[in-house]
Amino acid sequence: MKIEKKIEDTIQRIRPYIIGDGGDIEFHSYCTETGVVCVKFLGACVGCVLLDFTLKGGVEALLMDAIPEITEVIAIEG
Repeated sequence: MKIEKKIEDTIQRIRPYIIGDGGDIEFHSYCTETGVVCVKFLGACVGCVLLDFTLKGGVEALLMDAIPEITEVIAIEG
């Protein structure tokens, strides 16, 4: 299975929790050279003081656990 598909599948497992708090998350891109995943947060996540905790403690931890090739997850704006 392609890494991008694994990322999408993992994000789909996380989304209900984020949506439950009024936000949302979208997979934007994956760089095979660096292992960096870019995601975009939407809704209540934008400007939330807990965004870094959600990103690093939740999303990044789950993605890195599920997909060893991932080295970092960053949030993009816009």
